[in-house]
Amino acid sequence: MSAPYVELQVTSSFSFLRSGSQPDELMFQAKALGYDTIGLTDWNTVAGAIRAHLAAREAGLRLLPGCRLALRDGSALLAYPRNRAGWAGLCQLLTLGHHRGERDVFLLGWEDLVAAAPDLLLILLPPEDLATLPEHVQSLLDLPGQRAAEEESRFLALTLLRQPGDLARLHAIVAFCTSRGLACVATGDVLYHDARRHVLQDVVTAIREGCTVDALGHRRHVHADRHLKAPEEQARLFAAFPDAVANTRRIAEACTFSLDNLTYQYPTETERAGESAQDTLTRLVQTALPRRYPAGAPPDVETQIAHELRLIGSLSYAPYFLTVNTIVRHARSLGIVCQGRGSAANSAVCYVLGITSIDPVRSGLLFERFISAERQEPPDIDVDFESDRREEVIQWIYRHYGRHRAALCATVQRYQPKGALREVGKVLGLPEDLTGQLSKHIASSLPDPDLCKTRAADLGLNLKDRRLSLTFHLARQLLGFPRQLGTHPGGFVLTEDRLDELVPLMPTAMDGRQIIVWDKDDIDVLRFMKVDVLGLGMLGCLRRGFELLHTVYQTRMDLASIPAEDPQTYRMIQKADTLGTFQIESRAQMSMLPRMKPRTFYDLVIQVAIVRPGPIQMGWTASMRHQ
Repeated sequence: MSAPYVELQVTSSFSFLRSGSQPDELMFQAKALGYDTIGLTDWNTVAGAIRAHLAAREAGLRLLPGCRLALRDGSALLAYPRNRAGWAGLCQLLTLGHHRGERDVFLLGWEDLVAAAPDLLLILLPPEDLATLPEHVQSLLDLPGQRAAEEESRFLALTLLRQPGDLARLHAIVAFCTSRGLACVATGDVLYHDARRHVLQDVVTAIREGCTVDALGHRRHVHADRHLKAPEEQARLFAAFPDAVANTRRIAEACTFSLDNLTYQYPTETERAGESAQDTLTRLVQTALPRRYPAGAPPDVETQIAHELRLIGSLSYAPYFLTVNTIVRHARSLGIVCQGRGSAANSAVCYVLGITSIDPVRSGLLFERFISAERQEPPDIDVDFESDRREEVIQWIYRHYGRHRAALCATVQRYQPKGALREVGKVLGLPEDLTGQLSKHIASSLPDPDLCKTRAADLGLNLKDRRLSLTFHLARQLLGFPRQLGTHPGGFVLTEDRLDELVPLMPTAMDGRQIIVWDKDDIDVLRFMKVDVLGLGMLGCLRRGFELLHTVYQTRMDLASIPAEDPQTYRMIQKADTLGTFQIESRAQMSMLPRMKPRTFYDLVIQVAIVRPGPIQMGWTASMRHQ
């Protein structure tokens, strides 16, 4: 049996300091309370929609992905896409609002909603001053598509404010809506999943407002029941407005869109009419073979290339390889040194195309570490470019594919122990020198309450002080909360159709760049493919070295034509004469080189792999060195 009520106004931590709960906490709590469907309406963003979608799927819930839109005239709307076209319209609205004005400013007006309105279900939130309500309602009714197939798609929210005259206020709103032919819907305006999070809610509000909790005043949410309540409890609270409760279920049934409906199409990248991407890739590989193997490709190389092309074709990854090849070719046409790295070096196709410069067949590298039919994971080719010229490549990508089809991934910058202690201590009124001491000495032990108490006692701190103990408790709750969206170093998402119909785009702090609101983990869920355009200063040094060789010795050389396994070079490496040599110049690497005595490239691969923080801390380095 369906729950009698569906919560349609839920704010998560991805509204950035407006909520005391993470999306997954809200979803699992909703399931525990008996919901079968729930909405998510973060402020001017859908950045948390994928996290909520995953949690809802795990919990066995249906998620209604929506958004709270703040308009220029002070009105606020909950916008839910009714279908795939509605999601595209919502993404474009968010993109438009974020691209206006300065960074972190969202500007949207009623006139901007006209094109998207027919496919959106809109819920107007009443203003605190009801004198402006008629104007806002009229603006809502003036939008096209007020009704579709005799079904309401415009509503006014009824929300309890826990203030004197609350019930009279709601009756007045209902009477006004009835006179205007507008339906009402009940909402809980949820800010956190559990009633015990109301203190954290005050803390994040104070951080956002830049003041202490004591100085919040009217900015504090005056009632402490903004937590998610059971459907039956909400139905009881709105018993005087049964139609408003029933409308929550009607809205949920009218909104058929799910994030599972999103289909991603990579740019086709074909060069000739009637030629498929796979045919183009095969032709380019066969054309490039003589450049890598002037004397003819060995049989094992041809076998490996045929195997790779078959697997790439079966997984429909050819357009991705063509995109990376296009970017690399353009960079080299500008004289920019670039080099593929990571598991892409295991691909003979990448080597032949010039994306990487190490022959994987000669080095005995396994292609399935890069792409495997069993794993069903999108390929990930990281390409390093000269760091001081990488921006040329980035801007060319925007021009070549168009800003409506290309954007960088976001990164979610989250609260870590040091930042959480500083921010919480500050808004709770702790002295600055004390918060600095906590950040320096306590942060590393914050996730462990017992260890945290022990270290605090060692510092002579009074744990009976309520503000100090609250600081530890609330900072621990704040760990992992998103602070803001950042920019991925170079992970591009490219599409065949409009990218802003799949996901909203935002400008970055750096002029000329834009990001999607999802990070690399989010796009992995939706199986979006990204191209990593990264910067490496050492490549600039190599280019200048090649130019010096040509000027002084009239010798032309590139990354692929450097003599392999040069004995004199390896003798220098074995003596740790590697100062200024990328990857093997650290003290740890230089101390290992005379003991490992690498003689081949693969010996260096092992050397670099084991002298890493993880293997060293786990004691593997000494064991592998002995072996």
